[in-house]
Amino acid sequence: MIRTSLLLLLILSFKTEAQTSVLNIADSLYAYGNYSKAIEQYKTLENQSEVFDKIARAYTAIGNYDEALKYYKIKVEATPKNMLLKYEYAKLLSKTKKYETAAHVFNNLVSMDNKNPNYHYELGLVLEQLKDSTAIHSFLSAYDLDQTYQKAIYKVAKYYLKKRKHQFVNKYIDKGLETYANNVKLIGLKAQNYYWQQYYRKAVIWFEKLIELGESSEFIHEKLSVCYYKIYEFEKAIEQRKLVLKYNKNDVASLYVIGTYYYELNDFINAEKYIKQFLASKDLPLDAEYSKLANILNRQKKYSESIEILKKAIKENPDNKGTHFFLLVTKDAYYADLDTKLEMYNKFKKKYPSGFHTEYIDRRISELREEKFMKDGVKSN
Repeated sequence: MIRTSLLLLLILSFKTEAQTSVLNIADSLYAYGNYSKAIEQYKTLENQSEVFDKIARAYTAIGNYDEALKYYKIKVEATPKNMLLKYEYAKLLSKTKKYETAAHVFNNLVSMDNKNPNYHYELGLVLEQLKDSTAIHSFLSAYDLDQTYQKAIYKVAKYYLKKRKHQFVNKYIDKGLETYANNVKLIGLKAQNYYWQQYYRKAVIWFEKLIELGESSEFIHEKLSVCYYKIYEFEKAIEQRKLVLKYNKNDVASLYVIGTYYYELNDFINAEKYIKQFLASKDLPLDAEYSKLANILNRQKKYSESIEILKKAIKENPDNKGTHFFLLVTKDAYYADLDTKLEMYNKFKKKYPSGFHTEYIDRRISELREEKFMKDGVKSN
């Protein structure tokens, strides 16, 4: 009996050691980034449920989020007090755009530890995606718990900027810059805040600081250009507007603006150059745009207005046969006189004897002749 017990203990000991060895191998594979092999090893363990969190993390690492979420969910339900695991689960739910479930899990985390600013912030991000107006309360809670929380400060400041509550914007931004003076996101908001208040000299300071920190974008250069113009620094305004063109070569409005800035400097040669470029770039057929408007007018039975618009379209591009045809059918809908309609269709057929419209033209001429015959017959009787 004693020998049997000892034998069983020995077998169990070997088995435990073997399982421990497998676990160590799996952990080592995971640590060195061999995630798929690690998953294979974890799944050979007898007590696989104990490593569901590790399997979930490994699946997350290789980008198989469906499998990761499956294992996270099982493990979270089995260990509901494991806040770290729940946090990882909620983050992955948010990343995979399962916002409703993520909000539920983050709310649960907040209720478990409402002193953790990050839980509030992450909840705010999810609520933001759900278009939930209470997201700002979560960001404010994160800030109240940690007034150095840069991401939360940015969200709060951005919210107040949208609301044009300029005093609050500066309050939060200044607080954030106390601990991170080169936070480009906050600096960008500060520049915009002064810009929208038309405090252009102050805005210039902060836009320039963005550029000093290596930031560059169409938006920054465009707004800085406007600021320079407003404070009569036309050469700098031109320089910034030319940078806008580097980002967007099709921004023809910038050509015109640069021309007007040169005009302010009495540099008429360059003013002429840029404004001519603008006019040349605008000298494009607008028949498609006019035709679209004419179609909208026709839908409202505003045929008279539509005819005038289509004439403009033809003037823009006289060779567009489709626009001529569109004008013809619009006149057909507008005019009452059958002889006038027949004359229009016959002229069109003579000018354009073939094309997509031929069948329709012939049918319509036939219909109009029949209608005219019937009408004349009634009169003769």
